[in-house]
Amino acid sequence: MGFLLAQPIKGLVNEEKAGAAAGANAGPQITLESVSQQAKQGLNASIIKEISDIEAQLQRAADSEKASVLQQLATKWDDVNRPAPLGFVYEELAKLDDQFDHWLKAGDAYRAAYTNLQDTLMARALNGYAINAYEKALERNAASLDAKTGLGSAYVSGTNNPMAGISLLQEVVKADPDHVEANKSLGLFSMQSRQFDRAIDRFKTVVSLQPDAESYFYLATSYENIGLKHEAIAAFEKSRDLAADPTLTQFINRKIDELSK
Repeated sequence: MGFLLAQPIKGLVNEEKAGAAAGANAGPQITLESVSQQAKQGLNASIIKEISDIEAQLQRAADSEKASVLQQLATKWDDVNRPAPLGFVYEELAKLDDQFDHWLKAGDAYRAAYTNLQDTLMARALNGYAINAYEKALERNAASLDAKTGLGSAYVSGTNNPMAGISLLQEVVKADPDHVEANKSLGLFSMQSRQFDRAIDRFKTVVSLQPDAESYFYLATSYENIGLKHEAIAAFEKSRDLAADPTLTQFINRKIDELSK
């Protein structure tokens, strides 16, 4: 939780370095094998062995057994919070068993992976994989608000046509005003364009439905940027109460001290 939370917050704390992606130019060619090797870095040796054993089993598996082994591999990558290989595993599952749910999970995993990535070339490549997976999901269930939300967010983050993504997200909240992820994405994009009033409205909706440290942090930052110090302090305090990351807690304490002067 701490790692996933700290990364997007860090991007906003450092103003707009992340900015809008430069476009959907082709990034480096990446595969399940390459991201697996990278994702294993920092893991416990016993966990690495468990994952490697499943990967070896996958290489030996008959076609009729591959879906079951891939599901085991997906569970392992999900358990250790490594979304990049998880996305590839779900895409492989989707190719074997062409289900909407597999494509949606692949898109969600790819999106989580590029959101938390400092390597911009790799992030751009994963964004492309996410767009493809969400488009495949929508081909199988055109009414899915979750797939539309993922695709809209991916368009805004990594293409030269962000308004297409915004339109998709607005379509989602028109159909379901309480859709948490769509409101959160619109709130983040409002912050990036410095439309903090709109961001506040979005994040107030999010925290009323599904309060979490990240959303309260963004709400507090939006309040701070329009000079509403008391509201910002209150939202920062809520974020601190929900945060499981000591580094984030320390940062929030410093922000509250600054705003209290």
